[in-house]
Amino acid sequence: MKQLAKRLKILRETIGVSQAKLAQIAGLTQASVNRYENAQSSPPLEVLLWYADFFDVSMDYIFARTEQPEGKLYQNEPKVIESITQDNQELKQFVDMCFDPSSPVSQKLKNMLVDMMQQEGEK
Repeated sequence: MKQLAKRLKILRETIGVSQAKLAQIAGLTQASVNRYENAQSSPPLEVLLWYADFFDVSMDYIFARTEQPEGKLYQNEPKVIESITQDNQELKQFVDMCFDPSSPVSQKLKNMLVDMMQQEGEK
């Protein structure tokens, strides 16, 4: 939390405004800004998002996960899809539960869904 507080203070100081002025711009109280910058309380998510948007920095930067204001780039590769597609039988059972077996279109839709999920898991 101290890193977060330090980062918020640095951001404010880089544009040369007082806590009171920043509070006015953000719709906060000066006391709140002071507590956030001195690690006496944690700002709510909405306030952190405001800081990120106002100062044009990433949340990674605010949380001191990187020294680069633009943040880190992550590849989102959900492991759920990978684990389901690795076991084709498990995937088919899951898809079977999602469709009405009495429907004439059901089998075709199930096959398409299984194919799409397997292709997604291979990426």
